[in-house]
Amino acid sequence: MKNVEMSIEGNILTIKVDLTKDFGPSSSGKTIIIASSEGNQSLPEHEEIKIGLNVYKKK
Repeated sequence: MKNVEMSIEGNILTIKVDLTKDFGPSSSGKTIIIASSEGNQSLPEHEEIKIGLNVYKKK
């Protein structure tokens, strides 16, 4: 994962993303990637639950 921190407390998933970071252009070149789960990922200790996250801004 790029620039993504996740934590689970009880039944609450918290996702932290630093909005000041920048990982360059997307493959299409239309947006700038801020954070990504890089595809669908299982949550820690909850393999049956998946997350897919992309955070981006227009160029």
